[in-house]
Amino acid sequence: MRIGLVDVDGHHFPNLALMRLSAWHKHQGDTVEWWNGFTHYDRVYKSKVFTFTPDHDTVIDADEIVTGGTGYKDYRWLPPEVEATAPDYSIYPQYTRAVGFLTRGCPNHCRWCIVPQKEGGIRPAASWDDIVRPDSRELVLMDNNVLACDHGMDQIEQLGYEQLWVDFNQGLDARLITPRVAELLTRLHWIRFVRLSCDTSAMLPVVEQAAAYLREAGVAKSRLWAYVLVEDVEDAHRRVLALEKLGILPFAQPYRDYDGGEPTREQKAFARWVNIRPAHNSCTWEEYVDTGRRGQNGR
Repeated sequence: MRIGLVDVDGHHFPNLALMRLSAWHKHQGDTVEWWNGFTHYDRVYKSKVFTFTPDHDTVIDADEIVTGGTGYKDYRWLPPEVEATAPDYSIYPQYTRAVGFLTRGCPNHCRWCIVPQKEGGIRPAASWDDIVRPDSRELVLMDNNVLACDHGMDQIEQLGYEQLWVDFNQGLDARLITPRVAELLTRLHWIRFVRLSCDTSAMLPVVEQAAAYLREAGVAKSRLWAYVLVEDVEDAHRRVLALEKLGILPFAQPYRDYDGGEPTREQKAFARWVNIRPAHNSCTWEEYVDTGRRGQNGR
């Protein structure tokens, strides 16, 4: 069979489902390549992670087109034999780190998060040595709530003894960071940041306590980082200022609903002000807004 792949979201971050499909088909003796528009394929897989990504609407010459992913509101899993296949990193040669999940699912039911609906409750998914690549010592782990699972905690403890560099890129649940957990996290070699989340004002004292535990355990202050969900901009602004006083680098994420709705202009502008550090460091949010208004008025 000739198989074509379409990463609808682009090639900025490796698509784990497509990498597993590529590896599985190659093991069957099939030809696998990125869809190129000039070839007839027996089957084309289109994977879409984000609902707001425009769909790939070019005509595809294929006997069968299979779509999947959260972006299509398709929460099906890959067939077990494909899910168990080691990913084919050769289709993303520019990416040198291993990616994967130690756990899947989440016990929380935050109203803005699709994970419990898509994946269910927290459960083991893999061991770190199932994920690591032979040609890399860096692991990007995409767990949604690794600290909520005994298996996840066991894996973190094991990783503390390995010469591997890690990044939990979805953020750690600050509510679950105790002095003991902070001690285990301190033993890890971090690629860059220890990522937390502060999506509501109620999380501020929790994040403050978690940050204190992490610093006491030996995590450098410069490694503390937090996602900030932006719905009400005024509330998000207060959280950003509070996090910065705690020495935590904020990263603003404008809220998007699962129908693909766009954030407001104000939410986007606030995220730019927070995330573009030269702008953030040179003026206040109020000054940034005022400059934008004067620019729109031609002054």
